[in-house]
Amino acid sequence: MSSQVRAENVRQQTAPERQKAVAAQIEVPPEQIKYANLLLYCSWAGIGILMVTFLLYMSGIMGSYIPPAEISQYWGMSVHDYLVATGAPHGWGWLGMLGNSDYLNLIGIALLATLTVVGYVALLLPAYLRKKDIPYATIVMLEITVLTLAASGILKVGAH
Repeated sequence: MSSQVRAENVRQQTAPERQKAVAAQIEVPPEQIKYANLLLYCSWAGIGILMVTFLLYMSGIMGSYIPPAEISQYWGMSVHDYLVATGAPHGWGWLGMLGNSDYLNLIGIALLATLTVVGYVALLLPAYLRKKDIPYATIVMLEITVLTLAASGILKVGAH
């Protein structure tokens, strides 16, 4: 079928049919599908972890550093004032507090925050290097570097 005939057929279709026809012509590389699946399933896992750990916190099944009944008195404070008033850890200090339900729910947040870097390191970077796709491999390496430096606290931007 010539390209003119195909173009004419696409013009005669309704909008949803055109979208399906165009989507059928797009090839998505396997590494991008794997990355999308990683984000999909692990995001839902992270949300599930957040729900379970929030229920542990609110139910009182597990002890908390700051009881839910007291948390409202700290809402209006700046971060600095909150840390001073509660003696709560800052930075990566939350890892030592995972025995408390109010810090345990940070595991779900940490999972969600690390998904991009995990996907880049485990899926995209190796695939691009195998393909010798240097521009994409370079972009992925730069993103991994920036995200890792930002998470480590080495890159500090703003007033904090």
